Amino acid sequence: MEILLENLPNPFAYFVPIFFLLIIAEAYISYREDRELYDVKDTMASSWVGIGAAVINTLTKTYQIAFLFVFYKLFEPLREEFLGYEGLGWAWWVWALCLIGDDFNFYWHHRFCHTVRLFWAAHVVHHSSEKFNLGTAFRNGWTIFLYKPIYWIWLPILGFNPIMIALCMSFNSIYQFFLHSTLVPDLKWFDKIFNTPRVHQVHHACNVEYLDRNHGGILIIWDKLFGTFQSREERIAPKFGVLHGPDSHNPIKLNFHEFADIWHDVKRAKSWKDKFKYVFYPPGWSPDGSTKTSRQLQEEWVKQQTPASPVSLKPQPGQEKAPALSEV
Repeated sequence: MEILLENLPNPFAYFVPIFFLLIIAEAYISYREDRELYDVKDTMASSWVGIGAAVINTLTKTYQIAFLFVFYKLFEPLREEFLGYEGLGWAWWVWALCLIGDDFNFYWHHRFCHTVRLFWAAHVVHHSSEKFNLGTAFRNGWTIFLYKPIYWIWLPILGFNPIMIALCMSFNSIYQFFLHSTLVPDLKWFDKIFNTPRVHQVHHACNVEYLDRNHGGILIIWDKLFGTFQSREERIAPKFGVLHGPDSHNPIKLNFHEFADIWHDVKRAKSWKDKFKYVFYPPGWSPDGSTKTSRQLQEEWVKQQTPASPVSLKPQPGQEKAPALSEV
């Protein structure tokens, strides 16, 4: 296994030159057309956060894949006994199923990153920029690797090779880079099946109407199946960022400020029950209602609408909190 991991190709690395060329092209278009898509300090913050995430991911790659191999090998006898095979192999249809399974995993991993405050603390850095450009795609949390592989363990249990899983995860990440742009127009039918830049703008918006929507990676059908899809409304321009961010471009503060806020809230909580809720309930939860979750904010927003102002927002059952709101 060690030999396999050492020789494991990294598809993401091959695309890095393309990524940088596209960022330069987007910045040039922004400058030429005076769109103000980029800010020097913001772009530098994205770069340093991205470099840190890349280093950490490289250092922990062996751990992450080895974690999946444990379940792959552990359940091998059971697969042989009850399913009649050791592993699913490398056929094209296995690759297709693995990619779909990976995208399904990403949806739920991503959704929980927005509805469980502890996980939001690891993910909030990705939403911290008030700009929406290709450079923000590199704003990945430095601590997500600690829990992300947990969502993928059912794939090796079924017999998908962890190497295949790792490559599918890389392809998913590559695809998602291209989602972070406002220069791509409506893609018509493609928007209805796949995640696209226009669809992803809703996810990065901190407008109350758009909170906690469009968590999919490659496919947007998961959001439509599980009630989290929201189309972009022409009358509601996305406002990017978080409502109460750290007001800093320091990559360390961007990555850890929400953890510090959780610790502060836990220390001042009056009961163990409240301490637990501050960590595992949706961001914005508070025992006295002084801060609110996205679900509460959206319910208030819907009540404020008049019959003359119909809305397409459909709050989903059980939704608690969305990306752009740590607290209000």
